[in-house]
Amino acid sequence: MSARNVTVREATPADAPAIGRLLHDFNTEYDDVTPGPEALARRVTQLLEGGDTVILVAGDGPDGLVVLRFREAIWALAQECYLAELYVVPPLRGRGIGRALMEGALAAARARGAAWIDLGTSDDDVAARALYERMGFTNREGPDGPVMYVYERDL
Repeated sequence: MSARNVTVREATPADAPAIGRLLHDFNTEYDDVTPGPEALARRVTQLLEGGDTVILVAGDGPDGLVVLRFREAIWALAQECYLAELYVVPPLRGRGIGRALMEGALAAARARGAAWIDLGTSDDDVAARALYERMGFTNREGPDGPVMYVYERDL
């Protein structure tokens, strides 16, 4: 299966239960805390209705998703896009679903007028980093600059 054979579409609030399950499975796979699929579905509905979040789903299951968050940029008269989550169900990885979702994410960001898209991932997520780099993402500031870091803190 290649990225060309994968159907990617924009999710609607009706997809929230399936999205909640995928997000729950994602966090469970990586031993992260999750409020459960039902709570995630409720939150996804709120985010989709709020207008600053776009979720793309791939396949009939759906088999994967990408979550995009938009906000007004400071350094450009444009939107900036944060790729918050990318997930493909484990048995279907390596079949082009992630690439198709990334292609859809780039197209959705351009369509919303984003000047750039950024994301954070961990050093040990080698497969995701390889995909992002194949898609033209870099973790360096400029062609020969220092490695960039993403920090976060609970409040």
